[in-house]
Amino acid sequence: MAHLVLIEPTELYNIINQHSLHPCVSDPNFLLLLDARKKTEYEESHVITARQVNLDEAESYVVPYDAELECKTHIIVYDSNTRSLREKSSAITCASVMANNGSKNPVKILRGGFEDFSAMYPFLRTQKIIYTPQELDLVETFPCELLPGILYIGSSEQAQSYHIHKELKIQAHINVSKENDTIYTRDDTKAYLQIPIDDTDDNNEFSSYIEPIVNFIDVNRSNLNAILVWSKNGVSRSAAACLVYLMVYYKWTLKDAWRHLRSCKFSIRPNRGLIRQLSSFETKRRGKLVTDTKDPYF
Repeated sequence: MAHLVLIEPTELYNIINQHSLHPCVSDPNFLLLLDARKKTEYEESHVITARQVNLDEAESYVVPYDAELECKTHIIVYDSNTRSLREKSSAITCASVMANNGSKNPVKILRGGFEDFSAMYPFLRTQKIIYTPQELDLVETFPCELLPGILYIGSSEQAQSYHIHKELKIQAHINVSKENDTIYTRDDTKAYLQIPIDDTDDNNEFSSYIEPIVNFIDVNRSNLNAILVWSKNGVSRSAAACLVYLMVYYKWTLKDAWRHLRSCKFSIRPNRGLIRQLSSFETKRRGKLVTDTKDPYF
């Protein structure tokens, strides 16, 4: 039997916004998001792609038709405001039913429920109930969140979306590519930093930009400015920039920073040249090699 775990709103936000060739929510085995509130509440507003869980005649939650619990990577349940696994709440009761009926992975319960999530991410609320496969392929994904409300990682397409900037209140960019930016210009020195490097294994230029990256994020973070770090696909160069900041901000090893970043954005894959420079940076800071970058983990 799968067990129950409590997750923060940021984790659900990041799961919903995973993207490869298509939004990951379009994969039928990726996410089953269940709303355990009353029908009237669900119909008024719910989290995007969420399904309402029905009750049988005995007022017990039933597994949704075609749920295929054993195939789902993520099963997440929320109600209005459950905050602890010790509560007797509809989310916990519903999640227990899913755990007992075939889920192979832990069933996750959203801390703070719909109240907290919708307050933090109002743009992910909807009244839409049914999605076609084509509609799921076209769901807009937002940059993944590394430091809540402050640091995001995304692609060039996301970086040029005014809608995304408005909803996330993005106020600064780190452009880790040679692409042009239509939101900011080089003249916006407080809001824009460009790291014009290629995404190649033989690249050795990244190290010289580490201090500017850290200083730029520090200044904007102290001013409570939300920062988007982006590159072409948001998986290699931008990931390296985020990794180096996490290593400094949390005083983490490269492996610890990698683990956190990978938990936020599943598809990160810095090229080997960037990993080599990150490893050198870690060695200089700690006086010895700590992370084995030959480990398959990387």
